Amino acid sequence: MASSPCSSVNFDSGLEIKTRSVEQTLIPLVSQITTLINHKDKPKKSERTQQAIQRVGQAVSVAVGRFVAVGEAIAVENEELKEEMGMACFEARRAGDAIAQLTDVGTVVTPPVDGRTTVFSDRTGMVKAARMLLSSVTKVLVLADRIVIKQIITSRNKVLVTLEQLERVSTFQEFVQIFSQFGNQMVEFAHLTGDRQNDLKDENKKARMAAARAVLEKCTMMLLTASKTCLRHPDCESARINKDAVFHRMRFALEQVMEIVTDARPCGETKVLPLSIYTGIKDFKSNVEGLREGLYLLPHQALSGQLEAVVERTEDFTDSAYTSHEHREGILQLCQLVRQDTDQLITAWMEAKQSLNAKEATEEMELSILKTCQSVYELRRELHKVAVGRAADQLKLHTEHLPLRALKASGGEGNLEAVAEYARTLGEQKEQLVETCRLLCHVSGTEPLEITCIHAEETFHVIGPQIISAAQTLALHPSSKIAKENLDVFCEAWESQLCDMAVLLREINDVFEGRRGDKRAYVSLPRPGKHSANLKTVKAVKLDAEEQSTIAKLGLELRLLTSDMDTEVEKWEDQEHDIVRQGQSLSSMAYSMYLFTRGEGLLKTTTDLFHQAEVLSEEGLQLCSSLHTFSTQLMDEEKVVVLSEMEKLMGLCQQLQMGVRTPVQGKTATFQKVDSSIQNTRAIITVVIYLLPVCNKIVRKYKSERSSLGSPQSWRDRQSSTAVKDDVLNGKNSNGFGVKSLEQHMANLTFLESK
Repeated sequence: MASSPCSSVNFDSGLEIKTRSVEQTLIPLVSQITTLINHKDKPKKSERTQQAIQRVGQAVSVAVGRFVAVGEAIAVENEELKEEMGMACFEARRAGDAIAQLTDVGTVVTPPVDGRTTVFSDRTGMVKAARMLLSSVTKVLVLADRIVIKQIITSRNKVLVTLEQLERVSTFQEFVQIFSQFGNQMVEFAHLTGDRQNDLKDENKKARMAAARAVLEKCTMMLLTASKTCLRHPDCESARINKDAVFHRMRFALEQVMEIVTDARPCGETKVLPLSIYTGIKDFKSNVEGLREGLYLLPHQALSGQLEAVVERTEDFTDSAYTSHEHREGILQLCQLVRQDTDQLITAWMEAKQSLNAKEATEEMELSILKTCQSVYELRRELHKVAVGRAADQLKLHTEHLPLRALKASGGEGNLEAVAEYARTLGEQKEQLVETCRLLCHVSGTEPLEITCIHAEETFHVIGPQIISAAQTLALHPSSKIAKENLDVFCEAWESQLCDMAVLLREINDVFEGRRGDKRAYVSLPRPGKHSANLKTVKAVKLDAEEQSTIAKLGLELRLLTSDMDTEVEKWEDQEHDIVRQGQSLSSMAYSMYLFTRGEGLLKTTTDLFHQAEVLSEEGLQLCSSLHTFSTQLMDEEKVVVLSEMEKLMGLCQQLQMGVRTPVQGKTATFQKVDSSIQNTRAIITVVIYLLPVCNKIVRKYKSERSSLGSPQSWRDRQSSTAVKDDVLNGKNSNGFGVKSLEQHMANLTFLESK
């Protein structure tokens, strides 16, 4: 809790706070108690101050009373926590009463001194009561959090039981009945774990949870088609291998979720990430720079050993058959340069240590430190360039998915020889992608991204053979529709992972270039009157596993578009321009819709999604208004381009608005409405991505022309026309109203994704 606001008051609860919801619940209480303790240090207070302090003390006591009542209700419903929860609630209530008594002006018996009275005469009592209150409230919250964990464990256990039943079924009728139950259980489990993922404070655990949930999401659809194929062709060995691999992967992912949720590993093992080059360089550089503070912090052998460990890991790059000769030589030369600079640093360091007067780095040593840090940065940059370049080339190469198409075609023709040939091609591509993910892991820049790289590597490694076994099954049974559907599902999972890899590549680049690799999730507040009627008439629907899988593919495309949009927005010099702000708002809202497709974020139901889409359409129409104003000062050719795209954008926004406002009934109709909403949103973002660089180019062109000498005209005329044009092209409101409407403020509200 060192970095938390809760750390402003020092107390020892003996409990670790692992979720944001618990921490956020404590912050107001900590703030109030801090106020009381700070006032305690002022011995004399006016009557008005005393009354204010008394009100705070009473508010704390009342809030604790309500809080305790909830805790006691939880204790009644959960027998295993009854004793611990009861004790924590008793201590919290007693501490709350003590604070109320200590801040009660009526209890002060000390006679007034020069018109003022003294409160908080019992300093020790106040500090003791504050510590007891914070400790007991934290304990109640952490105990209540165990209930959430218990819900996830219970949900997982249901899924496991049904999973075992699915594995043993022998008839289609039995399978359909059990899978229907399994689908509902998986949806419940997805929502529980999604909430937990968003609530976790530890970013590494968040990334691990996201990876495990992604596996479960993809495997649910795979399990359906693989099981159906096995039931239709029970004697087919490749179908059985295909099915067994899916069940194994699902169980492994479920176990991973449990490890994260319960914070436990089998046999007391500790999860340790393989040391990446980025982490090794960061630690090495930290120790090098630390020599400025102390010459005796570590032996020089340790520094040499750290560097050699980094150099050894660069062999993943230099030993690769896919690394060009030029890049290999560049990496080897930079490794040698870092070695030389480090040797010079160690020499200067040893000389400084031998000098009796030297207590800190000498000038020569300082120069060596700078040279070593620079050369190691050059090495990191070269490795980043190689890894990212390799990944970009791989993504371009796989755009058309030729081996997948060939496997589908040859399998459908029953050509086992052709399937074997294309399987070898896919196997080679799999090895290249696995190696590329490993290289990206070395340069990822953050531990959460390292975890995502490892997940991508494992996914390609597993899905490749599964596609091949599915293709073999189809080749053996070329007329089987189920076998064809099964192969399609595994190929889609491969394509989906390539999309995820493209997103990952962008985030790694963001981190390297100093931008954050994460995004804020957007959620709009319901606006009184305008949307409340619509929200009440629409029944919230949760999509089943198959529907979520379909929507997830659309979501990935939307995620890539938001990344492109963010890139275009960052190219603008004026980040306060109306077009930029509205573009950022649209991107954030589209991103929250993408999170919905993954079962994550703050949009939990279809009702939330439709409301978000409606707000997005309104923001798009606001952007159309800004573009129209912008176009009034443009030349004919530029004006035609902007107005043409603006009309296209307006039509799409109106189409989205009408679609989400149209009431529907039934699950199928709701699913179609979700699909349509996301497709329309994708079309809107595509148009805006085209418009952003066009408008940016025009603004830059205008600024360039304005800085040069214009045609002769009177100073007054030039001032007047320039002022108006400046306001329009710079996205400023020229109608005399400096305050934006409440409606626009509400549309632009963004919140960090948290519980």
